[in-house]
Amino acid sequence: MTTTRTIRFACIDSDALPLFAKSTDGVTRTGYEASVAELLCNKLGVKFEWLMMPWEDMIPSVRSGETDAVLCGQGVIPERQALVDFTEPYTIFNETLVVREGITLTPESDYTGYKIGAIAGSTNMKLAETFKGAELVPFGSSDDVFQDMIDATRSGQIHGFVDDDVVMIPLAQEAEDLSEAFTVKTANRWAIGVKPGNQALLDELNGALAEAIADGSLKQIWDQWLSPLEFPFTESE
Repeated sequence: MTTTRTIRFACIDSDALPLFAKSTDGVTRTGYEASVAELLCNKLGVKFEWLMMPWEDMIPSVRSGETDAVLCGQGVIPERQALVDFTEPYTIFNETLVVREGITLTPESDYTGYKIGAIAGSTNMKLAETFKGAELVPFGSSDDVFQDMIDATRSGQIHGFVDDDVVMIPLAQEAEDLSEAFTVKTANRWAIGVKPGNQALLDELNGALAEAIADGSLKQIWDQWLSPLEFPFTESE
């Protein structure tokens, strides 16, 4: 009897379309990242499941063996590379400062008196740290950190927050009280993190990613969910 292997992916359960929507049943996900997982696992001939948890628990769950990999908004930074082995990127984003409507800021502004939020320990926070005089407000200890930052900006708790440019796709269409201050072309690489030493899974996922780029299937998913942004890969990568 043949048993199909299942890859367990760690993720948060948050409403952050087009990347992912809040799960309706605590089991399934929709959005770009969910489609990436489905595409790669179909190419590998394996099943997959999502284990939903707070942001700060995802990498520890991979290291402990509770999950096999984290596929959820993981920018490749040295602090995370010390904890998990990353695949090649499945997306590359730039970073945007989102502010309340009427606030005007640039990367060179004096941020004295401004409170700027970002996910603790993220590439977004590293960019926020370059804003001269800003009071930085870390987020992360929540199941819905993205909505927390939006709510904090709207309520006046913070003046704005840094996130990847993909966040502006829905906000530009729906949020009249929030706007893009500016975008910095940081080419932030997002990848899948696996337990250090799990070379077999790392090689499998990298092989499936390379195939998805080469045959155009990753671009099809990109065009479905992220069409306002330029597809960052070519067949030669």
